[in-house]
Amino acid sequence: MWFASDNAGPAHPSVIAALARANEGSAASYGAEAAMGRVTAALRALFEAPEAAVFLVATGTAANALALACLAPPWGAIYCHREAHVAVDECGAPEFYTGGAKLVLMDGAHGRIDPEDLAAALAGATPRGVHGVQNAALSLTNATEAGSVYTPAEIAALTAVARAHGMAVHLDGARLANALVHLGSSPAELTWKAGVDVLSFGGTKNGLVGVEAVILFDPARAWEFELRRKRGGHLFSKHRYLSAQMEAYLEGDLWRDLALRANARGAKLAEGLAALDCVRLFHPTEANLVMAAAPRRVHRALRAAGAVYGFWPHELPMEGPGEDMLPARFACNWATSEAEVAQLVALTGAAAERG
Repeated sequence: MWFASDNAGPAHPSVIAALARANEGSAASYGAEAAMGRVTAALRALFEAPEAAVFLVATGTAANALALACLAPPWGAIYCHREAHVAVDECGAPEFYTGGAKLVLMDGAHGRIDPEDLAAALAGATPRGVHGVQNAALSLTNATEAGSVYTPAEIAALTAVARAHGMAVHLDGARLANALVHLGSSPAELTWKAGVDVLSFGGTKNGLVGVEAVILFDPARAWEFELRRKRGGHLFSKHRYLSAQMEAYLEGDLWRDLALRANARGAKLAEGLAALDCVRLFHPTEANLVMAAAPRRVHRALRAAGAVYGFWPHELPMEGPGEDMLPARFACNWATSEAEVAQLVALTGAAAERG
């Protein structure tokens, strides 16, 4: 019963097979391999963006931080939700790769920024000329760290506010596949057609060994990204092992199938937990993440039974009053089984009945 992170899920067999094929013989290095050309063409077609520049990196942190570095100078301000991965889980990488840009943290229900709140924050920022940071970028996350999803209209409303203040827009799409299958939207509708400039398109959480694509819908930024990727140590020499994974991910819409599986397990888990009197869902389950609070005594029983998951937004002590409600995040991945979901729900119900 592993629900700690979708990063913990296995790579899909077809991805492993693609890596084995890529390992045969020799190939050009540093992204010059034939497979990278096919990946670029496939992502341009998927996103209906024939001029987009496409790059691959091995981690989501690299994708986000390098992308933001192309949007925000050292004296820039990057607005994001206070629970965003770039704010709490990247060890200052965005600040490092931008050379010191400031993250301005926004509140918002269910992990989403409200356009009116963003407009108010920008309008209320006191102009300080050379003495203050300059508004540079908005970074959004879809699906969010809370498991909620922005619609195309919600993204467009936020990007319109950003545009009015001369800001570019980055989208952390580590779980974009999960958001897309939830909404039924096209990739274009949820990204550049809604005003997104640069996308981090995730694969690692959804069946790849370790690959994220950075898609710059404005190709004028491409050379800067190439230089930053190299200077930052994120240009793989044996790049074919990255492109092989992404090519397998895109072939036959594997990305979509895997996200559908993860979301289905998340929905089933949310349904089962919500039916228990002792559990309260504190965010909507719109992707593969289930945010649920339960009494400490229930968590003790689950942990003792071998369930692996994390409290939210940080680890909490197991010592204390048994009836205290402790919030937790349960992450499903493409390989999470129906049996695992059923077992977790059953254990939760049994623990609640024991009192």
